[in-house]
Amino acid sequence: MEKIIIPGGPAPIGPYTPAIKANGFVFVSGQTGMGEITEAAHMACKKVKELVEAGGSSAELVVKTTCFLSDIADFAAFNAVYAEYFTGSPARSCFAVKQLPGGAVVEIEAIAEVK
Repeated sequence: MEKIIIPGGPAPIGPYTPAIKANGFVFVSGQTGMGEITEAAHMACKKVKELVEAGGSSAELVVKTTCFLSDIADFAAFNAVYAEYFTGSPARSCFAVKQLPGGAVVEIEAIAEVK
């Protein structure tokens, strides 16, 4: 098991690691985005992309994501941004939640294959 931390990247706000590489996969902890939904979605997607790449994978090799939105009305706008990053159409769950840490409007966790 290998911890993946991006130098200069945002520090975790709790007792966890941003990503772990293990058994041929990269497991990315929830990455958040703040502000207006389009900007926030880009922020969260970019963080996920950076972490999977740091683990030796790519956004195209993401096999599963779980996405959390603070407002389900943002679903279409979120999807438009998400589709730019996750071109392999991974399996996905997407939920509206009451609240996200730090006032985030979106959070994405991911699992990517390492080839």
